[in-house]
Amino acid sequence: MIRSLFALALACALAAPALALQTPEAPRPVTDAPRAPGAPFLAGGAADRIILTPGADASRAMAVSFRTHGDQTDTLAEIGRVRDGPAGAADARTVSGTSRIVADADGAARYHHVRFEGLEPATRYVYRVRGLEGWSPWLPFTTAAQGFAPTRILYLGDVQNRIGDISTRVVAEALTRPHDIVLHAGDMVASRVEMAHDDEWALWHAAGGLNYAIRPQFPTPGNHEFVKIELEDGSETRVLVPHYPAMFAVPENGVPALQDTTFFADYQGVRVISLDSTAATELGALEVQTEWLENVLSDNPARWTIALFHHPVITCARPENTEFLMDHWAPLFEAHGVDLVLQGHDHCYGRWSAPHLPLGPERDAAKEALDGPVYLVTVAGYKMYELNDRVALESDRYGADTQTFQLIEAHEDRLTFEAWTPTGALYDAFPLERREDGRNRLIEDPRERAPLRVCDGDTGPDGGECYGRPK
Repeated sequence: MIRSLFALALACALAAPALALQTPEAPRPVTDAPRAPGAPFLAGGAADRIILTPGADASRAMAVSFRTHGDQTDTLAEIGRVRDGPAGAADARTVSGTSRIVADADGAARYHHVRFEGLEPATRYVYRVRGLEGWSPWLPFTTAAQGFAPTRILYLGDVQNRIGDISTRVVAEALTRPHDIVLHAGDMVASRVEMAHDDEWALWHAAGGLNYAIRPQFPTPGNHEFVKIELEDGSETRVLVPHYPAMFAVPENGVPALQDTTFFADYQGVRVISLDSTAATELGALEVQTEWLENVLSDNPARWTIALFHHPVITCARPENTEFLMDHWAPLFEAHGVDLVLQGHDHCYGRWSAPHLPLGPERDAAKEALDGPVYLVTVAGYKMYELNDRVALESDRYGADTQTFQLIEAHEDRLTFEAWTPTGALYDAFPLERREDGRNRLIEDPRERAPLRVCDGDTGPDGGECYGRPK
């Protein structure tokens, strides 16, 4: 394990030069990937790509990241309470932060992190950030309540491919629904040679626009947030792309070796735990995360608990489940009463509540007192995978060639889940009711749902081509 973590640290160190350019006036490209026509995403005089993230206690702390021209070396934000009149913010104060240079085929830009501490619970604030040529608009957010309060959660699976023309329409539709926070299950971009990485992140951010600056975003990394590099001995490893830690100022309470990708945050009685499944599956960081996860779950005052990571424990596409995640993490989820496990990676829809039992009366009875969480796999983007031959027998609901977004509402004794398609069809829905013994009861929602979506040979559920490819 020590050698594995050392390799991870070494890989990150090897990637560091991309973060440490000294002269933004003469950037050096780090990829030969083509830029978008006209290079429309260059950093300019105004601050952009503003993203709000929660503090560990979202009733007391928030953080913001933003991008500026490389010449903007000061990292400054102002924050205060909302006024009803046009005079800006009440009791505004200036907060400084840290910055780093990130270079890409489009050149170099500076990314900034500012952390707002000492906030009041359930209070509406406005903030603005400083660019090279002035301040951004005042942007509003509301801190979480102290203790439990009903919470509306938006959950997005992999956006990743054809973000500009296909995935954006799903994200835009999702953001029209009332929500307090947004959870991203990884593979937000593809990080492939078809496009400069910075262009991909520009499209990802454009899909969310100002929403990402005024609603707290809870990210977790996917394997496409990493790129492969070759080590001196000829072997390969993965390193986190520099845009990811630059764009998300997550709480600094994760695994010490994985502070950029693991964290937990409490929002109105809901604890969201981000795990780095890529580091667990490919970089030798499974056991250290397992130990950290057990500590986070053991000291957990939250009413509801959501685990958020990319690689699915149970899959709707691949021939085999991720057994070592099932062996290491699933027992902790069961022992500590995790309610939902939200994942992506396999580009299909799947829900499992008692996967160890066959369909029928025994599984229906098990839903009356769940021994573990409900596992979900979803996709919001363009790329689709073929369903495996187990999903019809193991899952409660599944689907192919289907983009969805998910809405979750946390109430004191009831958590509701809905999966919606871009046409506004309800594809899946269920409530979890908290029983007196502390266990959950899963109830199938009685509302009419869209017909099951599967491919028939080469024909997709919409009557045209089946987009799913085998894994």
